[in-house]
Amino acid sequence: MSTLLRFSGHQHFRHRIVLSILSGKHVKIDKIRPEDKNPGLRDFEISLLRLLEKVTNGTVIEISVTGTAILLKPGVILGGALTHDCPLSRAIGYYLEPIIMLAPFCKTPLQLTLRGITTDENDLSVDLLRTVTLPHLQLFGISDGLELRIKKRGAPPEGGGEVQFLCPIVKQVKTLNFVEPGKIKRIRGVAHAVRVNPQFSNRMIESSRSILNRYIPDIYLYSDVYKGDESGKSPGYALSLLAESTTSAVHCAEAISKAGVAPEDIGLEAARALMAEVNSGGCVDRKHQMFVLLLMVLGSEDVGRCRMSEPTPRTYVNVIAARARQSSISNSIQFLRDVKQFFGTSFKIVPAESGSNQLLYSCYGTGYVNANRALA
Repeated sequence: MSTLLRFSGHQHFRHRIVLSILSGKHVKIDKIRPEDKNPGLRDFEISLLRLLEKVTNGTVIEISVTGTAILLKPGVILGGALTHDCPLSRAIGYYLEPIIMLAPFCKTPLQLTLRGITTDENDLSVDLLRTVTLPHLQLFGISDGLELRIKKRGAPPEGGGEVQFLCPIVKQVKTLNFVEPGKIKRIRGVAHAVRVNPQFSNRMIESSRSILNRYIPDIYLYSDVYKGDESGKSPGYALSLLAESTTSAVHCAEAISKAGVAPEDIGLEAARALMAEVNSGGCVDRKHQMFVLLLMVLGSEDVGRCRMSEPTPRTYVNVIAARARQSSISNSIQFLRDVKQFFGTSFKIVPAESGSNQLLYSCYGTGYVNANRALA
């Protein structure tokens, strides 16, 4: 029998489930919101477990009667063509992030259709997943046939969005050696407005340009228009921005519509957030630290190195959970501790250079091989 690892609390739930499935180790998580007025797992967490059941074969998930404890016995990552309806309490990004970590190691290429909310303030939007998360996968040699198609937009609270995620399978991921952040050479962005005045997109773009034009000339902000059925069931608008450097390092930020806030203010908020992200430096965007660290651990048996900013709590946290109990530990730091338990791999973290807040993360890859692929 595989080793049983025990954890407590609902924080870091997703990455522990992902590490369990990749390592094949059984995991038990208890004390999930025991003191809460509504104790146990939330609907979005149960939905994520159901989605992982579809993606894998032979996975056993046991949930206690009160929902405050779960036992997960991972199976084989299967892949194939799947469809899943996501509850409206969290955006599609909440479900897609863990799936992107597992997808390259499926038995057959994954074709996953998810329906629900495409953009909200708690999770990565589908625009950032398409333009930033997937290029991070390409750093590790996963590129042919990798695609995220946004079929329909879905703003909160009613959703109605639909995306299709296509991912190839690989035998092994490459070792990453990414230590030169380079200089920012271009800024790209996508503004979308659904079930509101289409001019809102242009207003967001113009106000964000009023800040961005001071820095570099190569700026292209695209207005994405969806009409009728494709625009979902609720009104909303958002602006996603990304800055790319001469060495292909990508930093991103986004701002989402709020009640009573003008589109101009959303544009300014996104532009300032992007400037703060670029200022933090490093070769990897702060929202993708965990993602890159995991793939470094799974890399071939060689030393992988990457330069990043200091470990930060994810800016995208569950707001309700954050209010209930502010976690003092950064998500990235807790993730590194969990990686050591699941894979026995430690990271060496040293300052990139004196006087800089950037760090150099290095680790020896586990040489993880996609055994599921060999069975096919």
